[in-house]
Amino acid sequence: MSHHLLSVDSLSRDDVDHLMRVAARMEPIAQRRQVSRVLEGAVLGNLFFEASTRTRVSFNAAFCRLGGSVCDTTGFTFSSMAKGESLYDTSRVMSGYCDAIVMRHPELGSVAEFAAATHVPVINGGDGPGEHPSQALLDFYTIDKEFSRLGKGLAGAHVLMTGDLKYGRTVHSLIKLLSLYAPMRITLVAPPGLEMPGHLVDLVASRGHRIEQRDSLAQDYADVDVVYTTRIQKERFTAEMSEGFSLSRDFTVDRAFLDARCGRDTLVMHPLPRDSRPEANDLDVDLNGDPRLAIFRQTDNGIPVRMAIFATLLEVDDLIEQELRPVRWFVPPRVGVDDPAL
Repeated sequence: MSHHLLSVDSLSRDDVDHLMRVAARMEPIAQRRQVSRVLEGAVLGNLFFEASTRTRVSFNAAFCRLGGSVCDTTGFTFSSMAKGESLYDTSRVMSGYCDAIVMRHPELGSVAEFAAATHVPVINGGDGPGEHPSQALLDFYTIDKEFSRLGKGLAGAHVLMTGDLKYGRTVHSLIKLLSLYAPMRITLVAPPGLEMPGHLVDLVASRGHRIEQRDSLAQDYADVDVVYTTRIQKERFTAEMSEGFSLSRDFTVDRAFLDARCGRDTLVMHPLPRDSRPEANDLDVDLNGDPRLAIFRQTDNGIPVRMAIFATLLEVDDLIEQELRPVRWFVPPRVGVDDPAL
């Protein structure tokens, strides 16, 4: 594994398998049953120049749960980049302060440019419409974990990706990650103009996977194992695309769609945030409390996976268990009101 995590392209199947094993070992810490201080004294620089709640806080929590501390920067307004500082200069300065850096930036390729100026590990927290490798890893971890619970395997699985497949960087990373494994069937359903980039479709097909593209969810998906739906990224639209664009109910994943067109064990995932406004036609809130809805289990899985990324990049993955001890504070038996007991 490279000393940076900028793209799924830098990961081999062995790298992914290793991260999944380390993440599984992180579960007791992530679930607040045990404490490890393996990164005590280390400092994380979180540089988020684009809006984020989940990813930023998840990286913070993962680093802190391993004993490290975090320096946080959000938005251009409060950074020296607003004064014209280059990515190179910012990278070198932050590298003198931090032992690891997570960066999110609205421009494609910006995180790679930043990482090229430092030997301190840099993790891509999202670069415009490009990639989001840590999200893909936690998505893959979630699929693997849920499949194990259901007695399924990855080989021959049917994954449906729908929504904004053009600008949704999470699906760009996830489809490449899935393509490293045994051949499966992947169905892509997107509104006109928001289809998956052709080079990604070609890449996955070249690795022996069956790819099918459709323009509506109004078909039978009874054999689908995973429905991965994404929010429409209107903030990345050109002015021409934005004019008059609306998403019809034909692309909404809701209880009626699952009950009528999918199987009893179909897993529903979403990288979040979901747009809960009725006119958005995003993943519907009527699925809240449905065991098929895995979105909150998915976000919870971000903690052990991001802990595994930090531990591997900072080369302490063999030391995790050495300082484990029980937690001393109150931990609720379940986090959310609809959650099963931990």
